[in-house]
Amino acid sequence: MKTVAIALFTVVSVAFLFAQSGASKPLRIYVVDTEGGKAALWIAPSGQTVLVDSGSPGGRDTDRIMAAAAEAGVKQIDLLVSTHYHVDHIGGIQELAKRMPIKTFVDHGPSVEEREQVQGFQAAYKELYEKAQHLVVKPGDRLPLKDLDWRIVTSAGQVLKTPLPGGGKPNPACASYTPKDANPADENSQSVGSAIAFGQFRAIDLGDLLWYNEHELMCPNNPIGTVDLYLVSHHGLDQSGSSVLVHGVQPRVAVMQNGTRKGAGAQAMPTMRTSPGLEDIWQLHWSYGAGIEQNSAGVFIANVDDNQTIANVLTAPPGSGAQGARGASGPPPPHTPAFWIKIAAEQDGSFTVSNSRNGFSKTYAAKKK
Repeated sequence: MKTVAIALFTVVSVAFLFAQSGASKPLRIYVVDTEGGKAALWIAPSGQTVLVDSGSPGGRDTDRIMAAAAEAGVKQIDLLVSTHYHVDHIGGIQELAKRMPIKTFVDHGPSVEEREQVQGFQAAYKELYEKAQHLVVKPGDRLPLKDLDWRIVTSAGQVLKTPLPGGGKPNPACASYTPKDANPADENSQSVGSAIAFGQFRAIDLGDLLWYNEHELMCPNNPIGTVDLYLVSHHGLDQSGSSVLVHGVQPRVAVMQNGTRKGAGAQAMPTMRTSPGLEDIWQLHWSYGAGIEQNSAGVFIANVDDNQTIANVLTAPPGSGAQGARGASGPPPPHTPAFWIKIAAEQDGSFTVSNSRNGFSKTYAAKKK
């Protein structure tokens, strides 16, 4: 009888320790460098995975997603959320599906744009999701994840009306809102936006949601509440990232999926920097448009051109070839290696952001109650 009791105690103890170790695992997020596109891999403590967007076609971005997945030990994508159907967000789906199983495809429904940015995409995409599972989501929906409370807050031009826990209060930033025209025929306006909670940790990712839609979501009341992490909307372009959103959700940290010549807008950057409670902006790239004044310190930037290249661009006379690196001469060639930004979040609300280029990391303590 004593032997049985000891064995039972051992089994219960091991089970308890296993449960404790499982509970202590962090939420991990790899923000992949897609050079001004978008791809972010989320790994829940349970091992379930969500990939938000898949970058551009051609294999470059797929290689980078696969590299992040390999480091994270990811063998399949449980949910692939395509925020909208622009090339830098969905262009990598077909190649990714050849390399890794994708169980469920999530989107806002049919495209509102007649011209496909990836030729033949809708037919190819339909063929993929008909062999798997397919969710067309609307605001208020919850993705089927064990450890994360993943809520859809925008989709197909519609916005969340029922406040999430911690949301529902008047948004003071609405009083100074400057209107911009709605554009319902733009796929950006249809973006699938998500608010994600892991214990006390909160994050928001609205894809490329436009300025007008941000107002629809956030005014007069803020249904989201405050967040710890803001995956910067629309790469930091000025068509998005209004104060009603950014000052409304008051992120502690912003991570911007920009390129050297895309994003980090003249309006978006100061809006973030003046947001109450913002501590840092982490960037995928040093931005020529943002220049010395608005770029973050180098330790917070995953991919940086060498000093001489930056100096040549910034000091070049207008109209020169080097000056064209600001955007007039087209996209730059892909660089190697490509570094990511990684977030590891704990249930108590603390989280650590790391730069794979230089090994720099910073831990943000849990908010005091």
